[in-house]
Amino acid sequence: MPISSKLPQVGTTIFTTMSKLATDYGAINLSQGFPGFDCDPALVDLVTKYMKAGHNQYAPMSGVPVLRERIAEKTRLIYGVELNSETEVTVVSGATEAIYAAVTAVVKQGDEVILFDPAYDCYAPAIELNGGIPIYVPLVMPDFSVDWDKVNSAISDKTRLILVNTPHNPSGYVWTPFDLATLAELIQDRDILVISDEVYEHIIFDGRTHLSLLTHPALRERTFVCGSFGKTFHVTGWKIGYCLAPPRLSDEFRKIHQFLTFSTATPMQYALADYLAKPNHYLNLPTYYQQKRDLFCEGLKTTAFEFIPAQGSFFQMVSYGHLSQEPDKELAVRLTKEIGVASIPISVFFSDQRDHKILRFCFAKEDEELMKALDKLQNLDL
Repeated sequence: MPISSKLPQVGTTIFTTMSKLATDYGAINLSQGFPGFDCDPALVDLVTKYMKAGHNQYAPMSGVPVLRERIAEKTRLIYGVELNSETEVTVVSGATEAIYAAVTAVVKQGDEVILFDPAYDCYAPAIELNGGIPIYVPLVMPDFSVDWDKVNSAISDKTRLILVNTPHNPSGYVWTPFDLATLAELIQDRDILVISDEVYEHIIFDGRTHLSLLTHPALRERTFVCGSFGKTFHVTGWKIGYCLAPPRLSDEFRKIHQFLTFSTATPMQYALADYLAKPNHYLNLPTYYQQKRDLFCEGLKTTAFEFIPAQGSFFQMVSYGHLSQEPDKELAVRLTKEIGVASIPISVFFSDQRDHKILRFCFAKEDEELMKALDKLQNLDL
């Protein structure tokens, strides 16, 4: 029986492709965005504790109450925002699910959704599967900041949603107070909602402050904020995230969530609740990751690449257009096979696959592994 694909243009993701290539060639994998080190052993002990205590059945659909309370406490501590843990906090099986559920909750056939280009690869498929139309607004290079005049021009009577990402993947750009205020002004008299992907909220550098969209009163009332414990606590394989939204949005969000995964792994939720009780577990994260970013950037200075240190996230982009016009996908493959370092060509993040001769490296790895990768990159022949 023939099948008419709902996503005919989608194939194997570049992240899967490059990680497999790294394995096949024994390369250092700085491509896919996952930490190359384990989580705190205390967190593993907590999971074991709750498994042995018998917390192995379905959790409540919206999340274990104590975890939702701890998320609300964290939000109050960091952002000064009061959330009702019962009606405004939902625990989900990863931020990707949160984004999909939020899109599904509000996007209908023919609705337009503004995306900032380049964008993470799960955004557009979620929109298209729900009958929406992605409208791409290019970010301003080289820092990948937002051109708000172009955003204003992109808004139409059909615009239902704007999907933002700060700190941004792949560039690491961090939104400013001006960005929040301008977005709020643009949509204040329009029926436009917002999804804010903030999975790297605690990975931010050089004294910057992550400005969650929750911190702007007008934006808070119309925004789904999506977060991830996987990125924060080095447990991407657990696939546990959360969505913070006002009650009327959370109600619609939960209607979708209950038919996607219904609930999320119970013992891990209890373990995370205990772990969150000590704020230093996430408050110290910027210092931890800045050391790795600085180490990696210092080493990059000895290579032929050009770069601007990332403002946030655990990715560093490098430019090679001054050296070669080799397509970024070809160079990423060649680096993996010949040099032994895997990266991601950022053309895959652009809606038109435009090649700006930029690669993205993940520096969430052990320092020794980063040093080995930098030694190899010094031998790059372009």
